[in-house]
Amino acid sequence: MITINEHYLKLRASYLFSDIAGRIARFQEEYPDREIIRLGIGDVTRPLPKACIAAFHKGVDEMADDATFRGYGPEQGYPFLRQAIAEHDFHARGAAIEPDEIFVSDGAKCDTGNIQELFSTDIKIAIPDPVYPVYLDTNVMAGRTGSHADGRYQGIVYLDSTKENGFAPEPPKEKVDLIYLCFPNNPTGSTITKDQLRRWVEYARNNQALILFDAAYEAFIRDESLPHSIYEIADAKEVAIEFRSFSKTAGFTGTRCAYTVVPQECLAYDKSGNRHSLHAMWNRRHTTKFNGVSYPVQRAAEAVYSPEGKAQVRELIDYYLNNAAIVRKTMAELGYDSVGGDNSPYIWVECRKDSWDFFDMLLRKAGVVCTPGAGFGRCGQGYIRISAFNSPEKVKKAMANIKAALR
Repeated sequence: MITINEHYLKLRASYLFSDIAGRIARFQEEYPDREIIRLGIGDVTRPLPKACIAAFHKGVDEMADDATFRGYGPEQGYPFLRQAIAEHDFHARGAAIEPDEIFVSDGAKCDTGNIQELFSTDIKIAIPDPVYPVYLDTNVMAGRTGSHADGRYQGIVYLDSTKENGFAPEPPKEKVDLIYLCFPNNPTGSTITKDQLRRWVEYARNNQALILFDAAYEAFIRDESLPHSIYEIADAKEVAIEFRSFSKTAGFTGTRCAYTVVPQECLAYDKSGNRHSLHAMWNRRHTTKFNGVSYPVQRAAEAVYSPEGKAQVRELIDYYLNNAAIVRKTMAELGYDSVGGDNSPYIWVECRKDSWDFFDMLLRKAGVVCTPGAGFGRCGQGYIRISAFNSPEKVKKAMANIKAALR
């Protein structure tokens, strides 16, 4: 008989955002005339930058002409995009990442989920709490955890991210093999300094560990003392893989384009202690399971790095950061502590009660959708995440509704 991967049975009943969608749907059925303002899921609301649209159209036109038509492209990404990424995202910040170390894909969510295929199922993993659910759930699916109890999976080393440590945990006292980090952080919006990140790199080198560094929100960093990439830290190329996305940078959530950096120096070990190239392994996996991002989309992504594209992306990010400032100001006026929103599109608000109860209250009394912090892990209990991805008009209206609901 056909049998299942029983590790799936250990997953919590539903994915966080599916649960939220179900609650919203039930509310809309009960109150069909109520307006709902969505500040929950991190989906963008503004169109692609004009430079990207122009390049996108040009790419489509090329696909309509026999002379310029393209079929399968290189699975790793077209050289024009990989070169632009290396030059502008890394060389410009003093990070020696080369084009052949960059793998273009259809999303950082996919890559952060798929990368765990390269590693043994018996390694010890450290994952922040609260955490983006994909990091944890894909390892549950792969069988690297025990059962779920008291809000956590057995076998995982949880890195508590709390108000006391500024939502930027220190390396654990015990030895772990694989470490997930995300900065600017989803969901807390917190950032990490170069000194803090250096300690993680040193820990990984001393323990033959590997860091998976998710930098999907780096474009929101406005404090130039903060690192945009882990490769700004010396020797990080030996112990870190980095994930980036055009989704939040330039509004590509519906267009799908991202990339992963796997340096040539990045190595892992077999059971006998022999070293192996993770670059070679990811390349093998990528070419076996992925046929590449479409040519017009990659041309649109390349346009992000043009002078016009850079200016338009900056304007786009400022638009969302201005929304975040409105949220932070309102919650402070109401007496609620928060972090994030200055170098991140997310505001992590201490609600001082059960996260799901606060979510339901805001939905019912204010018509505003947030994300309950408890859905991101045990340390998220007592917090909500508010997203800045909406229009200023909707954000201002949402804040006015919240003021009325909380006063």
